[in-house]
Amino acid sequence: MLQEKRPLAPDQAWGSDETERKACRDQIAGLRYEGVFTPPSLKGTMIFPGYVGGVNWGSASADEKRGIMVVNVNQLAFWVRLIPRAQFVQQAAESSRIQARAQFSSQSGTPYGMARELIQSPKGLPCVPPPWSRTVAVDLNKGSIVWEAPADGPSMGGAIMTAGGLVFVSGATDQKLRALDVDTGKELWSVRLPAGGQAMPVTYQSPRGKQYLVIASGGHGDLPVGLGDSIIAYALP
Repeated sequence: MLQEKRPLAPDQAWGSDETERKACRDQIAGLRYEGVFTPPSLKGTMIFPGYVGGVNWGSASADEKRGIMVVNVNQLAFWVRLIPRAQFVQQAAESSRIQARAQFSSQSGTPYGMARELIQSPKGLPCVPPPWSRTVAVDLNKGSIVWEAPADGPSMGGAIMTAGGLVFVSGATDQKLRALDVDTGKELWSVRLPAGGQAMPVTYQSPRGKQYLVIASGGHGDLPVGLGDSIIAYALP
């Protein structure tokens, strides 16, 4: 069976140096966390996995004959904090003034607004040990992981499989579209897109029998990737 991920404890915080690690440890230690169903709180609650995954963006792809499902998985931690209604407008305005990156929501009709953001170091890197994203193949008959392929940075895109044994996946912050071997996860081919590939690739066959792979290369405003409006098509051999 698939193993349950261990909770993220302060001593597991990651950082590029000791100053970064201490800042991450202090953040995690100051948050409420009692497992994946810990509710938001006035103190601040850790969400782990965060609201961009586990599996949250791009869905999954399954090969019925092989009995394999492939998904993109993010491993990031976020915090969420409730803000009493009387304080919400002031705190949201102050955050905007200092250009803080936290997301605020008024949650109209409730006693509280809320703020949330990635738990990150002073340099802006996630406080969770890398890899922050992986492409994972799961054996649907055994409930076990067949292989894992790490991605370069958080990934917000889906995967698609072909009958020829290829997995095409994008969504990582390096802006690459990759072809992986469905049996091993080994990278067989990659190309850098003109903008982020935070999308689900699609494939189709022309009337003449030629197979194509298409992806929207538009980027994502909350990720460090280029933005654009391209639709890119590749012919498969």
